[in-house]
Amino acid sequence: MVLYEWGDCVQLNQATDYAFRALLHLAALPPGSIVSTQELAAREAIPPRFLQKITRPLSKAGLIRSHRGAEGGFALARPAAEISLLDIITAMEGRLVIHRCLEERDACNKHCTEECPVHATLASLQDQLVDGLRKANLTALLAEKKRHD
Repeated sequence: MVLYEWGDCVQLNQATDYAFRALLHLAALPPGSIVSTQELAAREAIPPRFLQKITRPLSKAGLIRSHRGAEGGFALARPAAEISLLDIITAMEGRLVIHRCLEERDACNKHCTEECPVHATLASLQDQLVDGLRKANLTALLAEKKRHD
């Protein structure tokens, strides 16, 4: 996963934000609904060319289906309750790892043979983050949105 610096913070990239918007839009529709690229781009303020770019990894990850033809567009490939923020982030960014030593033991330039306290703490925080993102599915997010509308 690549996090980008913006000002004094680190964040997910813009494509992932657009993917959140697009999938939430699709999740709000009746099951099986197909939305055209133009309508999805307009409703979610996503540049059409950028939408085409983000739909490839979302389709490859099995989160959306592409439908061709005059009535074509996009639809969710699975029920909204089965698509989590973690699924979307992973599709767009790759595996979520908050520090490289959690993925590659050799990344530590101290060549620690045992886990240091920083590694253990980051591993615990990583687990909590992944668990929270896995629990945040599109159905839950839509319910939260409705509560605030």
